Amino acid sequence: MNDVRPVLRRCVACRELLDRSLLWRVIRDHQNGVLLDQGMGRSAYLCPKESCLEEAQRRKRLPKALRCQVPDSVLEELRERLISDTESDAEAR
Repeated sequence: MNDVRPVLRRCVACRELLDRSLLWRVIRDHQNGVLLDQGMGRSAYLCPKESCLEEAQRRKRLPKALRCQVPDSVLEELRERLISDTESDAEAR
């Protein structure tokens, strides 16, 4: 019988090991620069929490993990996702 194990990845900020589907994926693509969620290349994973986003930004964890500069637009998009996730959670209650 096939025992399917979850694919685990570590958040660059809090260092917690979680299922890959629960994390945001930031990719350094060899052609298109830094992307979110799709593409091939070096990846870093981040919990969808404000504390992890702030920690990653403050300690420059994404640029270190990806070995390149991360544009402000990518960080801004992650912040927008955080806001929209928080709003949708509030609406669900």
